Amino acid sequence: MRMVRRERLTRLARMTGWAARVAVGAVAGAGLLAGSGAWAYPGGTPHLQTDAAPYCASCHSSRSEEALAGTGARAVKELAANKHLALIENGKEGYEKLTPAERLELVRQIKALDEASTVSLNAQPKVKPGEIFKVTVDVTGGAGPVVGVGLLDVAHRWLARPVTGEGFFVVKPPDIIGQDFKEQTRWLERRPEALRRNLTFVNVLGIHSNASKGEWGRAQVVWTLQAPQKPGIYSLVAGYWYGTEKGSPLGYTEDPVRGKMVRGGGAGHSGRILFSDSFKVTVQ
Repeated sequence: MRMVRRERLTRLARMTGWAARVAVGAVAGAGLLAGSGAWAYPGGTPHLQTDAAPYCASCHSSRSEEALAGTGARAVKELAANKHLALIENGKEGYEKLTPAERLELVRQIKALDEASTVSLNAQPKVKPGEIFKVTVDVTGGAGPVVGVGLLDVAHRWLARPVTGEGFFVVKPPDIIGQDFKEQTRWLERRPEALRRNLTFVNVLGIHSNASKGEWGRAQVVWTLQAPQKPGIYSLVAGYWYGTEKGSPLGYTEDPVRGKMVRGGGAGHSGRILFSDSFKVTVQ
């Protein structure tokens, strides 16, 4: 099943010209970071209440080559081991102030946080055309204090679209349940009500993980969707945007005004993009 999925994504990448997508993603990510360090994870998108796709996060790393199938050698460069952890191990780009032993410990703790960070999606496998149904996405881990969660059509960094591209319609604002098991509305309410808040992407606030103590964050987002009118088999994928370095005492510095600042910097590669397994919904 995994090989079939990889081959499908590879064909998609070749057919749609992934190189152009890479260029667009890099420009978008750079522009986002240039405006304000607070606009990039792990600070979330406090000023951007709209749909999002993972190509915009060019500063993030991936945990598997499958997330960049069809992109050749570029996929290897985007892996967290090469794009992020290697810089820590070699004491480059902000990590030179740590001792060799501290760098090794930071890498160990980040790997533990990555292992504990998961995303899963559950929904009805069969619905009628136009039927309204719920999609539940659960996430764990992530350094916080903010993580991003979204509904996509495929598990690919540079090819994924918001799930509305598949013909689904978001009926109402998604329900966000934070780490404290309480419902959150603050991020969504920053979007003018007249524009509707039925987004495919949300920020979840108040997430906290501590890899040195083995304590991991959690959250849940529930979307209410209307199925496409055309019968067929459709794909639903959950995307998870999260940071790593604030989940380790060694991964950040303290600023008297801005608080915790990731050691690798706002334009670093400590963020991650993770995808759930593809969930097939049959409309008939």
